[in-house]
Amino acid sequence: MADHHHHPTSLSQTQTTPRTTTSSSLLRKLRHHVANSNQLFGVLTLLITGSILLLLTGLTIVGSVLGLILFAPLIIVTSPIWIPLCAVLFLVTAMFLSMCGFGIVVLAVLTWMYRYFKGLHHPPGSNRVSHALNRVKDRAGNLNSKGLDAAAPGA
Repeated sequence: MADHHHHPTSLSQTQTTPRTTTSSSLLRKLRHHVANSNQLFGVLTLLITGSILLLLTGLTIVGSVLGLILFAPLIIVTSPIWIPLCAVLFLVTAMFLSMCGFGIVVLAVLTWMYRYFKGLHHPPGSNRVSHALNRVKDRAGNLNSKGLDAAAPGA
């Protein structure tokens, strides 16, 4: 019985002793700086995601450097082929994109000319505005003519 009684106390003593690891101390420090658990999860997600992206960035840089080291002799030996080929591809691509851009400009100009000569160049609703302005001018003209007629007999 003494062994049975002694065993739970030793278990409880081992459970209550604090474990000092870097992850638990980091969590305790983070809990003091954040207001609620949502912010804690946000910070932890940021740290984990940032660590993964930093690792992937390092792997990418190492892979690029190793690839450049391994393929540099092949690139140097075949450069008399690659340089003219790249120049021709650049010129063909530039001409194609220029022709597409000029084609869009020509289409826009032709569309504007068609709408202008058909009388469709006014913005939508401009006929209502001009009609309203004409009515205001007509009413103002009517008031002026009535005002001049009314002023003449009283003078």
